[in-house]
Amino acid sequence: MTWSPTQPESVFTYGAPALKFGTGAALEIGHDVAALGASRVLVVTDAGVLATGAPDLVAEALRRAGLVAVVHDSAHVEPTDASLEVAIARARADGPFDAVVAVGGGSSIDTAKAVDLILSNGGDLMDYVNAPVGAGRAPQRPLLPLVAVPTTTGTGAESTTICVLDVLALEVKTGISHVRLRPVLAIVDPDLTVTQPAGVTASAGMDILCHALESWTARPFTSYERKRPEQRVPYCGSNPISDMWAERSMSLLAGAFRAAVHDGAGAGARGEMALAATFAGLGFGNAGVHVPHANAYPIAGRVRGFHPADYPREEPMVPHGMAVALTAPEAFRWTFDAAPERHLAAARLLDPGHGPRWQSEPRDVLPGVLRDLMRDIDMPNGLYAVGYDERDVDGLVEGALAQQRLLATSPREVTADDLAGIIGRSMSLWD
Repeated sequence: MTWSPTQPESVFTYGAPALKFGTGAALEIGHDVAALGASRVLVVTDAGVLATGAPDLVAEALRRAGLVAVVHDSAHVEPTDASLEVAIARARADGPFDAVVAVGGGSSIDTAKAVDLILSNGGDLMDYVNAPVGAGRAPQRPLLPLVAVPTTTGTGAESTTICVLDVLALEVKTGISHVRLRPVLAIVDPDLTVTQPAGVTASAGMDILCHALESWTARPFTSYERKRPEQRVPYCGSNPISDMWAERSMSLLAGAFRAAVHDGAGAGARGEMALAATFAGLGFGNAGVHVPHANAYPIAGRVRGFHPADYPREEPMVPHGMAVALTAPEAFRWTFDAAPERHLAAARLLDPGHGPRWQSEPRDVLPGVLRDLMRDIDMPNGLYAVGYDERDVDGLVEGALAQQRLLATSPREVTADDLAGIIGRSMSLWD
């Protein structure tokens, strides 16, 4: 079933942080943060990123500009409500601060967003978590200036209005979404991603790819009913500007993704992956994402015994990008009927050399491109490989249905049966 508004929307919105991109950009952060009027800065990172030296490099650059920089390795890989509460308490104890700098992947950036939100607006995390999981309250006051310095290529968190977290008691991954959570500045320095291991590069890269594909295939902004000004939200559907960023991101990924995974020291591929991640973030941060990301939340939130390569082994986890990728081939097979030519155009961008798969059924072309890529970069072969089976389908569907903010962007209306079919067919993706 497709969407059919009675009074079509004619307006789309676009927002993005200021951007500084390129080798050596992180060394200029002192000048940039001082220009925001800050004097005492909280630097949020995690223990793994701290060990690379990148947060200390950023902190020293801040200090050279005359700022006080306090480094907290309080971020948890795949943040939870519990880990965010710890980070918030630590920030309160060492405050006050007048700016926040996040150094790391999406986990560090999302932790910084949550810390900033509570320091600036008070209350409890669940006050702000998206409904129906939380109260969905909007922050009433501006946040402290937040500068994001990504050290992984993929999450797009430096461009978005979203903070993602696991609510442990409910075994669900959800988020907080509001325009005030968008960083004021993203500093993207490809040199900071060179230490990213292959497994992290593969997972984060699939996140880039799905950001681009989901925003490219999102329901068009004109398919919504017209909103009043106060009803407008950051995810407004695919539009000419988000399409431009998504298209360019996919073109870069076609040439750089496999090379970045298999030859991580190559500066050229790393730079192109960083640029692809930036472009995808600028696209999906406005158009939105849909079914693969909605499915990813319960896949990551209900994990039991899976330990991915190149990630911390203290506890089981399915990294976010991996969780998104695991149902993507079947999700895009299901969305094909909403816009066949758009799906085939994406496949051409990602697989410019074409190949035998182009002789197959059209709806199978893009899923085939994705499966081939996932095999080449050692992604798990479906949900079986990360510990799920058919007995888990109902629970995963329930968790995905809770992500109505994302499913509203799907190019087709989504039912529980639709999700059950996508998830069930994703148990094994090849063999």
